[in-house]
Amino acid sequence: MRLLLASAAFVLAAPGTAAGAGLSLNARDLRTAAPLHVKRFQLVGLHWRGSGTVLFRTHSLRGRWSAWRAAAPGEDDLPDRGTEGLRGWRIGAPFWTGGSDAIQYRTAGRVTRVRAFFVRGSSGLSPRIRRGQTATAPTIITRAEWGANESIRRAAPRYADNVHVAIVHHTAGSNSYTASQSAGIVRAIYVYHVQGNGWNDVGYNFLVDKYGQIFEGRYGGMTRAVIGAHAMGFNVGSVGVSVIGNYSAATVTPAARAALVSLLAWRLDLAHVDPVSRLVRVSTGNPRYPAGTAVTLNAVSGHRDTYPTSCPGTSLYAQLPAIRTAVARTGLPKIYEPVASGSFGGPIRFTARLSSSAPWTVTVRDESGAVVASGAGTGTAIDWTWDSSGSDPTQQYTWTIAAPEARSATGTLGAPLPPPALQQVKLVPAVVTPVDRPKLTYRLKTRSLVTATLLGESGAVVATLFRKLKKPGLQTYAWTGVTVPDGHYRVQLVAQDARGRQAGASVPVTIDGTLASFAPSATAFSRQVELGFALNAPAHVLLRIVSGGVTTATLLDADAAAGSQQIEWDGSGLPDGRYNVVVSVTDAVTTVTRSRPVRIDRVAPVLRLRSLRSALLWVSEPARVTVVLNGRARRVTVKRRGAFSVWHRGTVRTLRAFAVDAAGNRSRVVRASR
Repeated sequence: MRLLLASAAFVLAAPGTAAGAGLSLNARDLRTAAPLHVKRFQLVGLHWRGSGTVLFRTHSLRGRWSAWRAAAPGEDDLPDRGTEGLRGWRIGAPFWTGGSDAIQYRTAGRVTRVRAFFVRGSSGLSPRIRRGQTATAPTIITRAEWGANESIRRAAPRYADNVHVAIVHHTAGSNSYTASQSAGIVRAIYVYHVQGNGWNDVGYNFLVDKYGQIFEGRYGGMTRAVIGAHAMGFNVGSVGVSVIGNYSAATVTPAARAALVSLLAWRLDLAHVDPVSRLVRVSTGNPRYPAGTAVTLNAVSGHRDTYPTSCPGTSLYAQLPAIRTAVARTGLPKIYEPVASGSFGGPIRFTARLSSSAPWTVTVRDESGAVVASGAGTGTAIDWTWDSSGSDPTQQYTWTIAAPEARSATGTLGAPLPPPALQQVKLVPAVVTPVDRPKLTYRLKTRSLVTATLLGESGAVVATLFRKLKKPGLQTYAWTGVTVPDGHYRVQLVAQDARGRQAGASVPVTIDGTLASFAPSATAFSRQVELGFALNAPAHVLLRIVSGGVTTATLLDADAAAGSQQIEWDGSGLPDGRYNVVVSVTDAVTTVTRSRPVRIDRVAPVLRLRSLRSALLWVSEPARVTVVLNGRARRVTVKRRGAFSVWHRGTVRTLRAFAVDAAGNRSRVVRASR
């Protein structure tokens, strides 16, 4: 291992920048090998560039060095790509050190640069705890109570459709802290995440300390599906809960476990998620699961289930099965998986599950609150259908699924968020050959993860063309690098939004590789042109000259062997003008027809001299003009009919010029002298 240590200070936030209770953050770039003595700090986090790893130790105010620790032992709590400020650095977890005054680093492997972020200031103030935010919620210390400085938040919160999964983390810092220090640790993590990492807010939705205190994390509302920055690829639709401390070996305390169970039971009940269920979530992209990967998760998962990390530590992760069971037994009875399915204006089916058998009701109300329909039953399965054909399409209706002592499930009908839609799907050309550059175009209604696959005649996927997140609007995909046998296929598109809703569309495509090339030797000619084509396999070839949709000449109508062929055509019998050379190649798969424009031009261009003094000439059509001024030749490309001048220096004494058009016709020579 080689040693790296800090030297000149790099200040990211001014030392006096308050981030709650007088906290400030300073940054240092690290270059030398000696221990670095810094002003007192309580939390440190490291960033570095390179594929290697960084270790560090800190010196406490009591005069002792800690053990060497990995800067980020897999605790990669990250926002989704492109949503918050990631700047190309590898980001270490915030590590609570307590009062410290020095730090030392060393690296293993390739590390080109290291930067340390120190959080310091007043951090031991006890929060003022307000009890019972909602009737069944655990005691949660709000952002105002733990002293969050809301002025440093970088952006407004973003929301998912609902919470579908809870992801458990640990902060990976020291386990040696007092109950009165916990709020300060939360404030320090907040400062590091925002001012050190450049994130919009603290990454976690909630934090729990070893004394059983629960802290509100990311701003936006504890009962709303706030999108955090804790599990890259799975932030949307998840709630992130981090236990303060390192639980790779240490056992989570009974108080922390009880608080975690209480918090998860309440938060998942708000979302009507069964804590012991399993569900499929689609990754938006991370090093373990590329974008579009469907992953089966437990409703209560550890961070390591979604990302290549050791988080939430081996000890805490081993307890998750028992925690799930305890969460499921807390706060019964519960309503799970409420769904209203069907199209508004027709039958709408309401389904859900109860944690135990009980009487249940489903009620639909209009905007005035009046009941327009209701159903009832008894058991663990809720299933009732409402015929909404007589409803007012301009209203939004509210439905409620209720059971005694259970938290009711509610939703709306009539004004849903726009679902994903694939429109104007087109592949041009629909028969793809080696001579083509086909394009697939489509229009998206909403931001979606779009997957395009090539399906064989049996419906099986034979190739994946792309899988990417796309913004709303017209999209274009250039078809390249697809190698499959000749035949008939379909291109299938699937668009999925953040709520998991999907839209699909498909277009037919035929792939035929027989026609390898096709092109005339020139696009305009006066005497003769060569019409060349090449085949990868034997086929019947029909080569025609077409004008205005009418065949004016047939040059070839015969079976042809594989390889290249050239056919000479002089345009005899046809007047000057524009034509299309059309080749049709018929094999066992299909008939491929392709055309190329060609022009017969037997008329020479007209070149005139307008002014010898200024070397001003006039030409009757686009041409390449050779001009000899005072014995010196110049070539000028004239792109349109009209006058043009030739740059010169001094007096023009002699001029000689002629023009050649695209068909090779040459004008008469113009001569002049003084």
